[in-house]
Amino acid sequence: MLTVISPAKRLDWTARDVQTTMPAFQDDAVTLARAAKQLSQKDLRKLMDISADLAKLNADRFKVFEDAPEGERPAALAFAGDTYMGLEAASLDADTMDYAQDHLRILSGLYGLLRPLDAIRPYRLEMGSRLKTRKGPSLYAYWGPRLAEALSEHARAIGTDTLVNCASVEYFSAVDERALTLDIVTPQFFEDKPGGPKIVSFFAKKARGAMARFILERRLTTPDQILDFDIGGYTHVPDLSAPGKPAFLRAEAASAAA
Repeated sequence: MLTVISPAKRLDWTARDVQTTMPAFQDDAVTLARAAKQLSQKDLRKLMDISADLAKLNADRFKVFEDAPEGERPAALAFAGDTYMGLEAASLDADTMDYAQDHLRILSGLYGLLRPLDAIRPYRLEMGSRLKTRKGPSLYAYWGPRLAEALSEHARAIGTDTLVNCASVEYFSAVDERALTLDIVTPQFFEDKPGGPKIVSFFAKKARGAMARFILERRLTTPDQILDFDIGGYTHVPDLSAPGKPAFLRAEAASAAA
């Protein structure tokens, strides 16, 4: 199976002694960085709904993006948000990381698709950003069907017809399902609350990363195998599930301990 996850706003720029690879859409990243470079700090603040300090930081990043004075880092080790707390990429053994290079993809507003060891430069540009380019008024318009086509092509290369979607709605919306030739499985993660099962964003993001790791470490090949997922106290619940959307639930006590 091929699994996709979202990137993260927060970065960990710790130096890593690993061999990095070149992103497939590196030229597009440069094109988009050049477009963002033309925006003022005020424009960036409005575009991404960020503080003045963050707008300045990212304006400075885009200005020197092609020079990369801060160096580059492997994507799965550089992103440091909730999903990556669950993935824990730094603790994957070498064989599993090699496997992840072929079986895990990170969706990115700037880079399109990233392998875990693809080299990235420091940036912030959410997929939902309405960055205008010659291709349209948003990043969704910019990427069009290309991400879906690339995922489909790679899935054929590794011999799978299943895509496990562990990404957010914002990012997976960039995958044009009309151009996707794969069966999609989207795990759902619920917390058992007094008022009934509820999806809690922080826990769901972390669980999506843990699910990606679960799939990679066990080299899972069929959708039914993910139903055994039990990391963090989750259990598959058929009654909460729907076709293509297996649901996992954990007790409130387990949520509080996480």
